[in-house]
Amino acid sequence: MSFSLLANDPASKARRGRLALAHGVVETPVFMPVGTQGTVKSVSPHELESLGAQITLGNTYHLNLRPGMEVMREFGGLNKFTGWSRPFLTDSGGFQVFSLSKLRKITERGVEFRSHLDGSKMFLGPEESMDIQGVLGSDIAMLFDECPPYPCDEVYSEKSLELTLRWGKRCKDWIASHEPKAGNGGRQLHFGIVQGSIYAEHRERCARELVAMEFDGYAIGGVSVGEPEHEMLRAVENAEPFLPTDKPRYAMGLGTPPQLVEMVARGVDMFDCVIPTRLARHGTAFTASGTMNVKNERFRTDASPLEAECECYACQHFTRAYIRHLFRAGEILGLRLICLHNLHFYLNLMRQMRQALENGTFAAFRSDFHSKYLPTPTQTTP
Repeated sequence: MSFSLLANDPASKARRGRLALAHGVVETPVFMPVGTQGTVKSVSPHELESLGAQITLGNTYHLNLRPGMEVMREFGGLNKFTGWSRPFLTDSGGFQVFSLSKLRKITERGVEFRSHLDGSKMFLGPEESMDIQGVLGSDIAMLFDECPPYPCDEVYSEKSLELTLRWGKRCKDWIASHEPKAGNGGRQLHFGIVQGSIYAEHRERCARELVAMEFDGYAIGGVSVGEPEHEMLRAVENAEPFLPTDKPRYAMGLGTPPQLVEMVARGVDMFDCVIPTRLARHGTAFTASGTMNVKNERFRTDASPLEAECECYACQHFTRAYIRHLFRAGEILGLRLICLHNLHFYLNLMRQMRQALENGTFAAFRSDFHSKYLPTPTQTTP
């Protein structure tokens, strides 16, 4: 692996970088579409490539349940199983276990929980998570961590980060013993996850101790778990100063377009989020001026594309009226077209930020973006 910085914004902490992985080079800042079950919902690998997706995210918890590691071993990993030739990042399963709080029990050894599919008893710990990700053969594997809820008190946050650090050391030992590979035989990279909830001293401690363990990159976890946006931004601000500048930084599970712009300005390089595809399935499309629900009556005879001047397949070939009709008729094509559009919007937003950083115009881009993008009532512009 190599990570090189190509440009910095003098007015913020935004960076333009390049990350070389086993399955290809990734230009940063980068957005990673989420493929929970080994697929980005309703979108084929060929379509992802045509959209310019450089790297996608696979889910350790779900893929371990279905199709299971026996199948993955038979096929030689996630890339060969799915037909996706570009890099994969796999999460550790820690967030999924967090979300199953009513079905789980956390111990020093790991997490006992029940499958959300059939209720069967299961166990996931640091060694098990790393082993599963080794079988998946992802380019980047995340360390197993405990994701604290929001809100949580300072005592819980401290105990949680201490557990995350102990689990991080066990992950490190497993990696050293097994030397896992990416699916094509290249070296698999491993990212530590900085926890600490809303407490600045906890974020600092967790970041410092993970950096001392010397991982390939670092993520900021425990964000976008129900906290207000200002706390989300503060969590990144509290961790970023203690992360090395020569390694990639990843904010997990983010976010809305304004959040992505602000996280880049705070020195983050990598992002993933289900928002563009999840909202698409409900008829919501992203535009430069904000979101719009195509199912609304006012679009019944609207002959314009989802967004003027957008170069995505949906906007080049179909009208708002037709896409609204597809949703009203329950046709799958409707949600597919908005998925393609929303992914294009997110990926293009990252391209625009990379270009602005190369041109030395990121500050102007940031200001212009916020002046045009109108957040929905549940979002606020920083």
